[in-house]
Amino acid sequence: MDKNTKFASKVKDIRERQNMSIEELSEKSGVKIEVLEAMENGDIIPSLTPLTKMARALGVRLGTFLDDTPQIGPVVVREGKPDNVYYFSGREDVTNNTGLEYHALGAGKIDRNIDPFIIDVDIEDEEYELSSHEGEEFIYVLDGEIEVVYGKDSFIIGKGDSIFYDSVVPHHLHSNGQPSKILAVLYTPL
Repeated sequence: MDKNTKFASKVKDIRERQNMSIEELSEKSGVKIEVLEAMENGDIIPSLTPLTKMARALGVRLGTFLDDTPQIGPVVVREGKPDNVYYFSGREDVTNNTGLEYHALGAGKIDRNIDPFIIDVDIEDEEYELSSHEGEEFIYVLDGEIEVVYGKDSFIIGKGDSIFYDSVVPHHLHSNGQPSKILAVLYTPL
């Protein structure tokens, strides 16, 4: 997939600059080697959970994987449409499905502590697994309706609603029967 080529190159470059083999990254991050290989080949961009685990294992921010040219000053995005769009699987264990379309609103801003995104959430018919990672997530629904499964609880979040939670609790976010659009602000500590 052409849309993943730039991302794949960046992930591989970060790993190689740290003299880390793909096997070492798999062991250190807990991400399956098959997922890492598919990522570095440009076949997939997985869900945020493995990316967060990889970022932590490599000692970089999650947004480092998505950044282009670093900017010292503010980053301005007009009409919620940044230049870069990334396609992620909504599931950690699925590598051939892109259920989430991420529009990075902070790409390029150096020394940031949060990563803001506009995310288009497609309808997902498959089963899902809860996943967790360090940090916090703030979700605001711009259009449609999503379900957030958080631990043993489930929340339906509609247009104009928001949810803010600790990402360490196992969770999963997906559409609730209709394509949706959300603003997500993620904090993942190094």
